[in-house]
Amino acid sequence: MSTTNGNLDLADKQGGKKFGVLKKRQEEELSDINKEYETDDCYSEIEDLPQQLVAYKAQFMEFDLDNSGDIDEMELKQMLEKLGTPKTHKEVRKMIQEVDTNNSGTIHYREFLNMMLGKKSTVLKIILMFEQRSKEKAKPQGLPAKRDISSLP
Repeated sequence: MSTTNGNLDLADKQGGKKFGVLKKRQEEELSDINKEYETDDCYSEIEDLPQQLVAYKAQFMEFDLDNSGDIDEMELKQMLEKLGTPKTHKEVRKMIQEVDTNNSGTIHYREFLNMMLGKKSTVLKIILMFEQRSKEKAKPQGLPAKRDISSLP
């Protein structure tokens, strides 16, 4: 199985072990970037920064389907569809352009972090924040508590 520039050869169907190695390497690289952000004075006023960075790393890795280190147009489109907010290709390109600072046509992890930690509100940031908040709400589990007639309004 060959890897080119950190990407998997998708034609090779025997890449399970290589995929795991690639995923682990990507996770280590993103953790190193997180450490840089933790020590950066620009972000020192943000509450719970280490926890937020861990959550952002997991979110980024979930949406970077090919483990290239970038979220491209199709990965972003699939992510938005998964979140229940499908967009057209043109809308997705516009979202990427709002965040893409190096004009690569993709969202790199640093650009993703700058978007999520920055003051500027982008459409993508709003969607991701909404998705994150909806995950945080704990749904009641089990049977509802028994009530008697006197406890009713």
